[in-house]
Amino acid sequence: MSVHTALVAFVLAGISWSASASDDNTPRLSSDQCSVSTPYNVLVDTGGVWLYRDSGVPKEIFFHDGTLSVDRAVQTVSAADATRLRRLESGARTLMPQVTTVARESTGIAFDALAGVVEVMTGSARKVRQVERFRADTLVYIDGTLGKGRWDQDVFGDGFESRIEEAAEKMTGSLGRSVMWQVFTGRAGRMEARAERMEADLDRRIEARSTALEAQADALCAQVRDLQAIQAALDYRFEGRKLVMLEDAPRERDIGDAAPLDAVQPAD
Repeated sequence: MSVHTALVAFVLAGISWSASASDDNTPRLSSDQCSVSTPYNVLVDTGGVWLYRDSGVPKEIFFHDGTLSVDRAVQTVSAADATRLRRLESGARTLMPQVTTVARESTGIAFDALAGVVEVMTGSARKVRQVERFRADTLVYIDGTLGKGRWDQDVFGDGFESRIEEAAEKMTGSLGRSVMWQVFTGRAGRMEARAERMEADLDRRIEARSTALEAQADALCAQVRDLQAIQAALDYRFEGRKLVMLEDAPRERDIGDAAPLDAVQPAD
């Protein structure tokens, strides 16, 4: 089993993620989850739901207990819209902890795969503990952001995935040195034996967890689309246009290269 083969297995198991499963069943996490996108950063806490961004119109939307504020000005809404806003708030409060759970499980899959590769390639408990330190750091990051109701575009873009990529890159160098040492000291056979013993079991466990994660992601996507439908039913208009906080994500859109999207659309 070559270093390349082992790392490819790790990558396929979970280095890049999304809240829904991709065509190759690789878990991923992105703001375009469920083919629905938001141009906003989002904060959900006991005070309400905030959506905010640096540019675009409007820049800030806030709603709580049926009231709506747009760019820090309280808006007049109908009784029906007040009910819809309460449903949006309730849905956001329900959704955020579930997204956190998916993110934590995605992290678990990715680092379990990496730890498995490290164990196969090195047989070193010390090196596996290094992976666990990377895992702990990433979980703290998740709990301090999503776990506190905060979804920022930069948090779950390059800044988030870089934690997993950094762990893989640092361990790659260590794996390469370990493999070369085993080859030159005549211990490659032990590595091969470990691979034969562990690889099939690791693949089965990762595949089973990825399948379960995909089902969780599908359930989350259904909830996101329900929220989008409630939003679409709002009677309120901002400067004559519909207020859009969730929208269909353009196909093949690269979040990092995307231009800011206005949160209003022409009324029907």
